[in-house]
Amino acid sequence: MELLNRMLDGSMLFDLKEALASASGPAFRLASDEKIRHLQRVPIFEECTRKQLRAVADISKVAEVPALAVLTREGAREDEFFVIIDGTATVKLSSRKRHRLGPGDFFGEMSLLDGEPRSATVKAETDLRLLVINRRHFWELLREVPELTQRMLVTLSRRVRELEKGRNA
Repeated sequence: MELLNRMLDGSMLFDLKEALASASGPAFRLASDEKIRHLQRVPIFEECTRKQLRAVADISKVAEVPALAVLTREGAREDEFFVIIDGTATVKLSSRKRHRLGPGDFFGEMSLLDGEPRSATVKAETDLRLLVINRRHFWELLREVPELTQRMLVTLSRRVRELEKGRNA
């Protein structure tokens, strides 16, 4: 009964690794140009060259996630960075603080960079289609395209400042 309740309330973590491993067929494929179009909307990639975006697109996979699935759980050690293509998700930062994410938004960049546990729980509000980038592949890419590191640092700095403003308000 507990298993059924956890599945219904979304507290059971979605098995992303299994979903990515079984991701095949036309529904899970995007042409490189379409991936690039989605990546261009992401602030950390907006100043990248077409060649850099193609390199990011080449290491990304597409995942479809059902509504209410828990994608990341605060404190968990996970290795993926996500870009929302379609759908919405909620980031739970504390018991009272939540933030909605939609197409073009991203999450998982802090764990992607430092390998530390997740700082927030992210749950799908609707069915989602995501671009997913694995940490190991991403670090290989950063060695090849170091300009991405600078862009990500600026974005992370902005996010920290926004969080600090929220705490002081």
